[in-house]
Amino acid sequence: MNVEDMVLVSIDDHVIEPPGMFDQHVPAAWRDRAPQLITDEVGIQRWHFDDSIAGSMGLNAVVGWPKDEWGMDPTTFAEMRPGAYDIHERVRDMNRNGILGSMCFPSFVGFAGNFFLQAKDKEASLVMTRAYNDWHIDEWVGTYPDRFIPLAVPPIWDAQLVADEMRRVAAKGCQAMTMPELPHVFGLPSYHNMEYWGPVFQAACDAQVVLCMHIGGGFQALKTAPDGPIDNLIVLATQVSALAAQDLLWGPAFRSYPDLKVAWSEGGIGWIPFYLDRCDRHFENQKWLHHDFGGKLPSEVFREHSLACFVSDPTSLKLRHDIGIEIIAWECDYPHSDSVFPNAAEFVHNEMALAGCSDSDIEKISWENSCRFFDWDPFRNRTRAEATVGHLRSLATDVDVTIRSRHEWRELYNAVR
Repeated sequence: MNVEDMVLVSIDDHVIEPPGMFDQHVPAAWRDRAPQLITDEVGIQRWHFDDSIAGSMGLNAVVGWPKDEWGMDPTTFAEMRPGAYDIHERVRDMNRNGILGSMCFPSFVGFAGNFFLQAKDKEASLVMTRAYNDWHIDEWVGTYPDRFIPLAVPPIWDAQLVADEMRRVAAKGCQAMTMPELPHVFGLPSYHNMEYWGPVFQAACDAQVVLCMHIGGGFQALKTAPDGPIDNLIVLATQVSALAAQDLLWGPAFRSYPDLKVAWSEGGIGWIPFYLDRCDRHFENQKWLHHDFGGKLPSEVFREHSLACFVSDPTSLKLRHDIGIEIIAWECDYPHSDSVFPNAAEFVHNEMALAGCSDSDIEKISWENSCRFFDWDPFRNRTRAEATVGHLRSLATDVDVTIRSRHEWRELYNAVR
C-alpha cells in the first residue's frame, strides 16, 4: 500500500485546553467558581481551581520545537504551535500530517480528571467536570464532528457519579471516557472492588462506552529509585498498563462484564505478548488457585475486551498476529514529545512495511480496529478516497511546518495579535 492511499485514525492525541473554555459551559450560578488560567509574576500560565493549581505543560506541547529545547520547563500559549490549543489549526495540522480522525485526551485536568479529585469542594468539582465534558463534546469535537472521536473525563471521586456522567455523555454521542489505570494510587478502591466499581462497569456496558486507560496516571505504582532520572518514568510508564490489565483480567471485571471494553492508551503493544504468555502459563500451571475464565485462556479473555495503540513499536509489530491483529491500533500523540509531525504517515508506513504488514494488516491497524472499537464511522461525510493521506494533504499545502524555537514562536504569536 502506498502512503498516499492510507487512512489514519489516531486514538491518542491531546488538547491543551484554551483560555475561556469554561465561559459557555458553566452554569451562571457557578461561573465565579470556574477554573481560571492565571499568568504569574514570571509570565507562566497555570490553571487555578479551588485550592488546586495545575502543573505546567512542559513536554505536553513541544511539537514544532527543536528537540534540544524540549524539557519539563513550563511553557505558555505564546510558545506553542497553535494546533496544540486552536481547533481550526489542529485540523489543518491533521491534514498536513495525513490524519483523518483523532481522539484527544485532556491536559490540565489530568488523564482521568484527577485535578478535580484534589479539590475540596466536590459539588463544584462535579459542576466543572460536566462543564469540561460539554466543552469537549460540544465545542472542541463539535466544531469538526467528522474529525474527532469524543472523550469524557469522570468525576472520579464517586463511582455512582461516574456512572451517571457516563450515561449523560453517551446520550450526547460520546462513547469513550478516560479512567485511572490504578485508582488505588489515588486513595480510591481498586478495580477488584465490585461493590464500588460495579455500577461504572455496568454503565459502560449499557451505554457502550469504552474505558480508556492512559499511561501516566499510575506513576505512583512505580517505586523507582528516589535519585533516579526522569528517564525512569518516561521509559517505564508503559509498564503500568500491565499492572492495570492484571487488575481487570484477574479480578472480577473482565469475567463479570463480558461487554466491557478497555483501550490501553499510549502504552504501546510490546508488553502484551510476554504478559499474555505469562498469564496463560500461570493459569495452566497454578491449578490450585482455581481460576475460572469460562473455558477460555486468560489471553483470549483479554483480547475480547481490549484495544492497544502504539506510536512506534517496530519489534512488536513483527508479533502482531501473536498479539492479535484485531486489537492493535495506531496513535500520533500530538502535540506531545512522542508525536510525529508532519510526517506521521511515512513514519508508521515504514515501520509496518519493515515488519512485513500486508495491506489488510495496515488497514486494520491504521483505522479499522479503532473505528470498530469506538463505533466511529470515518466515511460518514466523505468517500474513502477523500479520507486518505494524499487527499488530506492536498488540502493543507499552505500549512507551515517550520521548526521554531520557543522565542520564535513567541515572536510570531505576538506579531499576529
